[in-house]
Amino acid sequence: MSRIGKKPIEISSQVTLQLENNVLTVKGSRGSLAMNIHQDYNVKQEGSLVYIEPLKGNTPLWGTLRTCVANMIKGVSEGFRKDLEFNGVGYKASVTGSMLTLNLGYSHPIEYSLPSGIECKITKSIIEIYGSDKVLLGKTAADIRNFRKPEPYKGKGIRYIDEVIIRKAGKSGGKK
Repeated sequence: MSRIGKKPIEISSQVTLQLENNVLTVKGSRGSLAMNIHQDYNVKQEGSLVYIEPLKGNTPLWGTLRTCVANMIKGVSEGFRKDLEFNGVGYKASVTGSMLTLNLGYSHPIEYSLPSGIECKITKSIIEIYGSDKVLLGKTAADIRNFRKPEPYKGKGIRYIDEVIIRKAGKSGGKK
């Protein structure tokens, strides 16, 4: 039995759940999200609690499904945020509408179109990314990071705020 799957999910009064044809739709103040629910599981709401119940004995995805539903509920009520930091001489970033423009030391600026539902804000050398879909937010942050991964010698590149880059020493001077 799954310890995570057994836990109920608390929802606020602003969030509404609707299950039709194995498609769970969650609506809240930050938008709405939908997800297909596997036919071996049932989602039921009792007051301000949501339970995920397996219909069969074999439950390999019970905890994963519960976590995905909990992330959907948190996303439409509070939202998620990821922060990226860029370091390097002449590195700049700007946002115009849904277009993120990055100058990362290449001969050309990189223009990245943000997916719908994702917002971005630049403060000094930090890119703040907001969204209600946790999976899409993580993919967007990973795509932006891949434009210039952090390198271990000078620390140049784009990294997550909480990411630790182990620095390496450069070449030593003369050998004796």
